[in-house]
Amino acid sequence: MNLPDTILIIDDEVQIRRLLEITLSSNGFRISEAGTGKEGLIAAATYNPALIILDLGLPDTNGLEILKKIREWYQKPIIILSVKNSEEDIINALDNGANDFLTKPFRTGELLARIRVALRYNTGSEIDPNMTFGKLTIDLANHIARKNEEILKLTSTEFSLLALLARNSGRVLTHQNILKEVWGFGYVGQTQILRVFVAQLRKKIEDDPAKPKLLITESGIGYRFHE
Repeated sequence: MNLPDTILIIDDEVQIRRLLEITLSSNGFRISEAGTGKEGLIAAATYNPALIILDLGLPDTNGLEILKKIREWYQKPIIILSVKNSEEDIINALDNGANDFLTKPFRTGELLARIRVALRYNTGSEIDPNMTFGKLTIDLANHIARKNEEILKLTSTEFSLLALLARNSGRVLTHQNILKEVWGFGYVGQTQILRVFVAQLRKKIEDDPAKPKLLITESGIGYRFHE
C-alpha cells in the first residue's frame, strides 16, 4: 500500500501523537501512528508513508536501531523528533540516514517547515540536473555554477562540495558525511579542511559571506544548504 500524503508518527507519547495528528491533519496530511518500534516497523512496511517522524526514546527498542532497520529499504524522508539533544545523538541519527532532527519541545511551525522541505527534496526522487536557488544556478551535468548569470570560478573540489549540499538541500549533512563523500574515507575527522572550503565557497556564492543565507552552519554537527 502506497499512501503518498501519509505521515507515519512513531512515538510512545500519546500527547505528542495527538498534537501532531491535529497539526498535520489540519495541513492536509493523513496520519498513521505507532507507539513502539515494532509497531513502527510494521506500519512503515504496510503504508509506505511519504515521511516518517521518529522518536529515539521508544519503550521496546532503541530508536536508532529502528532508524537503521527502516533505512535498509525505505528511501523517503525521516525526521527525528526527540528529547535527546546531545551532539552525539544528533550526529548518530543523521549519519544513519535521518534527514533532519528536532528536539522536544518543538514549535509546530518549524516542524511543518522542515516537513515541507524534506518532501520537496525527497531522497527517493530523481535529481534535477539544473537547480536554482535565488541568484544561484547549478548545472550538475556540466559542472557549472552561475550567480547572477555569471559563471563562478570554482575548483573541482568546491563544485563537488556545492553539488553535494545542493542535492541534499534542506537536509543537515554532518561533517563526517561531507568529508567522506567529497574527499574520501581518508579525510574523515579532518574538519578543518572542510571549514576552509566552506569559507571559500561562501565568498563565491553568498551576497554576504559573514551572514550566509544559503550555506548554513549547524553548530557542532555540520551544514545545511538552504533554498
